[in-house]
Amino acid sequence: MSLVRVQHISVSLDGFATGEGRSLDAPFGHAGERLHDWMFATRWGRGMLGRPGGTGGVDDAFLRLFTSGIGAEIMGAGKFGYPGWHKDPEWKGPWGPNPPFHTPVFVLTHHPRPSIEMEGGTTFHFIDASPAEALETAREAAGGQDVRIGGGPTMIRGFLAAGLVDHMHIVVVPILLGRGVRLWDGLEGLEKDYEIETTSSPSGVTHLMFTRTGL
Repeated sequence: MSLVRVQHISVSLDGFATGEGRSLDAPFGHAGERLHDWMFATRWGRGMLGRPGGTGGVDDAFLRLFTSGIGAEIMGAGKFGYPGWHKDPEWKGPWGPNPPFHTPVFVLTHHPRPSIEMEGGTTFHFIDASPAEALETAREAAGGQDVRIGGGPTMIRGFLAAGLVDHMHIVVVPILLGRGVRLWDGLEGLEKDYEIETTSSPSGVTHLMFTRTGL
C-alpha cells in the first residue's frame, strides 16, 4: 500500500508552524517568512520561485524529495488560502497558474466548491471529510503512489492523532515565535510510534525524520 507522508514542515523552537494574525498579505501571520528562509535560500527553493542561484548541500537535498513518488496531496483550507477565501469564487490558491504539486490535491474545507484544473497537472478538489475518508479518496487518485499530507499544522495534527501518517519530515528552525498555531499540541507520546533520525544543517535548521515503527 502507498505511504502517507508529511514533508518539509517548518516549526519554531517553541513548536509553532505558523504565526498569529494570518491574512491575504501575511499567509504565516506575524512569523512572516522566517520559518521558510532556509528553504528559499536553496537552489530548489529559488528555482520554485523562478530565481537563479541558491545553496546546495543538505537542505537542498531534502527539498528535492518533494515530488518523488507522490501521487496526490491532501491539504487544509488554511494552506489553500487566507481566512475567508471561500467567499471569493475567483480564488485559486496563492501559487499562481502552475502550482508546484502536479497531482490531484484534495482541500479539506467546510465550504466545498467545484474542482479547479490548473496548469502542470494540478487539480484542486474541495471536500468536507474526516482524515480517514479524505485519505481513502486521495489513495484512489494517487494510483498506487504515496499521498502527501501538506498542512497546515491543525490538519497534520488530525492525521497524526488518527494514526494515519507513515513518514514525516519536520524542520526545526532556530527562532522563537511565542504565538500562533502549534504542531505538537495533544500528541504526547507520539515519538513512541516512530523511529526518529536527525540531521543538522550548516544553515542552522535541524531535519527530523519520523518513520513509523515496523515499516
